Amino acid sequence: MKILVDASGGDYAPREVVKGAIKAAADFKDIEIALVGSKSLLHILAGKHLTKHNITIIDAPQTIEFHEHPVEAVKKKPQSSIVVGIKHLRDADGDAFISAGSTGAVLCASLFILGRIETIERPALASLVELNRSNPAILIDVGANADCRPFNLLQFAQLGEIYARHLFGIDKPRIGLVSNGEEETKGNRLTLESHALLKTSNLNFIGNIEGNDLATGMADVIVADGFTGNIILKTVEGLGDSFIKLRQSKSEHDGSYRLHGRALLADVGLGFLVKSMDFREYGGACLLGVKGNVIVSHGRSHAKAIKNAIGLAKRTAEGNICQKISELKNELNNE
Repeated sequence: MKILVDASGGDYAPREVVKGAIKAAADFKDIEIALVGSKSLLHILAGKHLTKHNITIIDAPQTIEFHEHPVEAVKKKPQSSIVVGIKHLRDADGDAFISAGSTGAVLCASLFILGRIETIERPALASLVELNRSNPAILIDVGANADCRPFNLLQFAQLGEIYARHLFGIDKPRIGLVSNGEEETKGNRLTLESHALLKTSNLNFIGNIEGNDLATGMADVIVADGFTGNIILKTVEGLGDSFIKLRQSKSEHDGSYRLHGRALLADVGLGFLVKSMDFREYGGACLLGVKGNVIVSHGRSHAKAIKNAIGLAKRTAEGNICQKISELKNELNNE
């Protein structure tokens, strides 16, 4: 298995990306990691590890910056790490591609170069959330589609169902729709019409779920439009960041809470919750619905997040998720 890693994308690239790749190569002995970026710079950062670990370099001298318009950047920078990496994925010179660079550019390049799987109207980003220890869930969409139609949410549910089935080993994943009330009469027009479609589908649809249900483990797949899903994900990440800062500080409370942050969180039972809200633990979100395994990592990814993104890419490729979606394309309801 070969995992392509964008070594130029992200706030801390290329150094942290290289560090994460080296850690992943040490842990996952059965994969090859191809760093995509400036060949001369990557040789300096990773040179001594190339022979020790199964790491190669693919030259891509250009970088797409976060401030650039995604469509224009993909067209004007054919030698960028994102474009080059996804072209290698298209040409079967790799089983998955990872980038912590511009999400918009990754989405555009994936659509332009890989293309959508037949019958999939809009690919969506699916992220693992583990707010419940015994029942992790897939949240979809987390940012690829801000404006959606009810049919899009139905397909998101179908894509998430396939992903959860093979990632979690669940025969009939429970599908929940994010709304402002559990009653099917609650929600805006998009939610109401989406609920009607999901209710008549062959999915294991359990109905609406509210924000306070996200940590209960009542759903295996949580469906939302990309605008709402992204806000949910960023809220969870923000809480995680706040708890991490607490863990790194010393409590000013008296009594038993005069403890360092890590001990304090363990004492009040928040240790697992902090870990569950840390984006570095999951590595990224999988872009479902395109003809290739693409993982979009957080722009602030350090080495730990990159390593875990490589692990996620490995599991996604091993599960043949893209192939499973292609095989079931005729079962994905179309208009």
